[in-house]
Amino acid sequence: MTADEREIDVTSVAAGGDGVGRSEGLVVFTPRTAPGDRAVVAVTAKGRFARGELRALVAPSPARVEPPCPHYTRDRCGGCQLQHLAYEGQLEAKRGIVHDSIARIAKRTVPEISVRPSEREWRYREKLTLALRRRPTGEWYGGLHPYDAPGRVFPLDDCPITSERVVAAWREILAASGLFPEARELRGAVRALDEGVSFVLEGGRSWPRARAFHDAVPTVAVLWWGAEERRPRLVATRGERRAPGASFAQVNPVVAAALRARVVDRVMSYGPDTVVDAYAGVGDTATLVAERGARVTAIELDREASAWSASRLPPGSRAVAGRVEDTIGAALPADVVIVNPPRAGVDERVTAALAGTRPRPRALVYVSCNPATLARDIARLPGFRIRALEAFDMFPQTAHVETLCELVPEAAA
Repeated sequence: MTADEREIDVTSVAAGGDGVGRSEGLVVFTPRTAPGDRAVVAVTAKGRFARGELRALVAPSPARVEPPCPHYTRDRCGGCQLQHLAYEGQLEAKRGIVHDSIARIAKRTVPEISVRPSEREWRYREKLTLALRRRPTGEWYGGLHPYDAPGRVFPLDDCPITSERVVAAWREILAASGLFPEARELRGAVRALDEGVSFVLEGGRSWPRARAFHDAVPTVAVLWWGAEERRPRLVATRGERRAPGASFAQVNPVVAAALRARVVDRVMSYGPDTVVDAYAGVGDTATLVAERGARVTAIELDREASAWSASRLPPGSRAVAGRVEDTIGAALPADVVIVNPPRAGVDERVTAALAGTRPRPRALVYVSCNPATLARDIARLPGFRIRALEAFDMFPQTAHVETLCELVPEAAA
């Protein structure tokens, strides 16, 4: 071993997917390692923490498997982090990630955490976003970024966690890429619809051939384009447009439906008359709760999504378009509050409103895609305790995990 190389035992997986080991007082985070590995890693130290680069496996973990995607090893693709772990090992790693975040950041007693597996470990993604770059010949290609070189883009041949339908649509789109806007680089997202796909293209200052592109790719049912630093707008559509199409995609619809059903079940277990659904999107959860008899206030910043939610809600419920932190105060008190924020978690004004309202909600049902910000927000709610934690594996082969946290006032039984 060289001077900067150390032999370490990997004991767990950190939130970003790196294996965690310790050496001479340092906590070493090393990508592509697994709990149970004894590995030689090159270490770059920063204080008590260090980044490791895997040099050799002295004794591989029994949980290791051969990654089936060539991009994972050949191109060091950053889209997945856990392909080298057997699926049961991935679920255990995610259980540990949630437990560690709550215990370390929220400093709460952590109840037993169940992890619901995905029915599909592969081909589950119904949306794929690619960076678009030009070859020296001028042709466009779509690709992803290496985990250790985020500024670089490698050409993607296939993505085995993405549905064949979405991958096939991307191939058709790239075959017509000569009709793309003039630009140095672009970004595109394909999402499966009931019929065809939606395609959102971002970049370029003008796109005079947008209609010609849409005509050339019949698979693209709905086309959106966002010029440089502008929000995407609808350019063309085939057939009836059923819902807002530039966002609010369910990446893994089967697990998403199971999670939504569980949220509704937990909300209705409190027999609520009034419910606030914050970060409500197009109102999928709010509508289900309202259909069960509660009066729902669905809060969503995106005005198009909020309007769609309003069109679905029955009389007695309502949709509010605005920032949650600006509008939740007027919607409280409520018997139960649902929050389903983006990765950044909720604004501090939201937790302050929830902690300060009287009477307090009987329950706060928090759906999180980031255990660290979930734990931070729990720490901001000292008057609430964790009643239950459930994890849902929405994203197999990656370190991402969805968590359903049920919080009740301290005095509640």
